[in-house]
Order: sequence, then C-alpha cells, then structure tokens
Amino acid sequence: MRNTLLRSLALAALLATAACQTAAAPSPTSDYIVAAIADPARPAADTARDADRKPAEMIAFGEVHPGEKIGELIPSGGYMTRILSKAVGPKGHVYLFSGPPRVAGQPQAFQPILDDTANYGNTSFIQTDFKTLVAPVKLDLVWTSQNYHDLHNPGRNIDINVANKAVMDALKPGGIYIVLDHQSAKGVDFDDKLHRINMQRVKDEVLAAGFEFVAESNVLDNPNDDGTKGVFDASIRGKTDQFILKFRKPG
Repeated sequence: MRNTLLRSLALAALLATAACQTAAAPSPTSDYIVAAIADPARPAADTARDADRKPAEMIAFGEVHPGEKIGELIPSGGYMTRILSKAVGPKGHVYLFSGPPRVAGQPQAFQPILDDTANYGNTSFIQTDFKTLVAPVKLDLVWTSQNYHDLHNPGRNIDINVANKAVMDALKPGGIYIVLDHQSAKGVDFDDKLHRINMQRVKDEVLAAGFEFVAESNVLDNPNDDGTKGVFDASIRGKTDQFILKFRKPG
C-alpha cells in the first residue's frame, strides 16, 4: 500500500513538474501563438515583416502566456503590441509605456491600436519618464524590442540604471524582462546615429539592476550585418543582426 502511494505521489510530482515546464516554455507552434500571428486585424505592413522578425519564436522565447499582464516599453508603431495583445487574450492586458509624442500635439504612433477596441481592447497607454513604470498591477513580463538603445539617447535625459530598476519594480517576483535590439559594430559600445547598441553593454546594465540572466536567443542573428550601417539603411533594413536577451526578477 505504501509503495503504491509513493508511486502515485511520485507520478503526481512528475506530472506537476512537466506542467510547470510546459507553462514556462511555450512552443512557437502553440495554438494561441499561431492564432496571434494569424490575427486578421494585423496590418499587411506588419505581416510582411514576419519572415524577418520571427514573432512566433520571439513570443515563445519570452514565455508569453494567455492571461498575462505585460508592459511594453516604447512600442513605436505597435508591431509587437498587436501580437502580444492577442497572445495574452481577453484575460490579459498590455500596458504601453512611452514618453510624450515625438511631435507635440500629434497622436502616438500606436494610437490606432488603442482606438481599435474591437480587436485590441486589452491595451492601454501609460505615459512615463522611465523613472517609474506604474501599472495597476504587478507585471508578468516587460518587453522592449528594437528600442532599448533609445533610452541612451542624450536628448532623452534618461538614467538607464533608474529605468532598469523601474522595470524591476514593475515586475512580479519571477517576472521576465525581454530586451531585443540591433547589435552594434565590433568594438562599438553604443551608436545613437545608427540606432545600435552592444549586447554585452545591455547585459551589464540589466544585471546591475539586480536581474538574473536567463538566456539569449540567436533567432535574429545575421552574420552578414557588420553593424556599420544605420538600421534604416535600405541595404540592411529589416535584416539587421539582432540579439534577444531574457532576464528574470529574483524571487
């Protein structure tokens, strides 16, 4: 009887462990991720970029799950916003953290997403100076893609250490921080004119804020990009060498 009970307990523990592992590591082919990418409300200009940006792999690497509360830093036109919105579903939410519009009095680039409540009603905008990120709830994930380097631009007057600590404070214990950006040229730490930053610099800065490094994805690596051209250069635009780093808040 005791052996049977022990075997049952061991099996239950094994199944629980397997469930946790599944929850922690979704697949690019998970149904909800496939559906988010196939969302018919996504603009054609966005879907045309999917082959290069590999959103399914990015979402899986970021461990995005339905029902999560996500903060997206500097979402720009919202390429990732729409996908994250559909991935977390109606029980989840995506909070868009950004500064004021680039042109005073003009709408944010992502305003069409906020206006489309029929498709993206689980999104909202929170203006920030990046000293604090104040969401109504603690977040499961903070995501920033192709814009972390902008936090270093001299004109923004942002202290990156303060900004990363603000991300830490906004997350739940165990929450994830994803940083995706354009790799700079060899030996170049940061180049605001080319919109590039060195991966190791990002690692060092985020770790200094108290995060634990989890993993790096090479899904957006491009060895043919040496980092010497601006990311908007026609010869490399959309195909830059990019790194994706995953960090976790301790606890």
